Amino acid sequence: MKRYYIAYGSNINIWRMRSRCPKSELLGTATLKGWELLFKKSKTGAYLTIEENPDCAVPAVIWSVSADDEAMLDRCEGFPICYYKRRLKVQYKGIATGRLRTVKGFVYIMHEEREYGIPSERYMDICVTGYRTFEFDRRPLYEARRESVRRLWRSM
Repeated sequence: MKRYYIAYGSNINIWRMRSRCPKSELLGTATLKGWELLFKKSKTGAYLTIEENPDCAVPAVIWSVSADDEAMLDRCEGFPICYYKRRLKVQYKGIATGRLRTVKGFVYIMHEEREYGIPSERYMDICVTGYRTFEFDRRPLYEARRESVRRLWRSM
């Protein structure tokens, strides 16, 4: 049974996703309207998450994944301790056909109570590479870093 994974962070990077989930299939790109990118802390660093915000939009990549792929993603994303999963309905533009298609997929969201954080340069580079591959506007990524730092300092 096909599962649709909505990636917005480092897993939009094709190399990263292929190394984690070799059976995955790249389907297309989407925009998550009403969501904002932010960085929050885990035990190993600060990573991207999304939070609802009607004034924002987040670029995303849609992958078809197997059950084994999803189990690997669960481990890599720290599910359910660091991230939880939420199902979203999303319209994507197919990579091969350019046609629009709507699917229900799962997305990982970091638990809201986690503190904001500052990502490593390595993590930012992985994300920026993914954004470049799909010709996404990189401003939301840099704004997420700026806003997360601002919120982190405000909470101190």
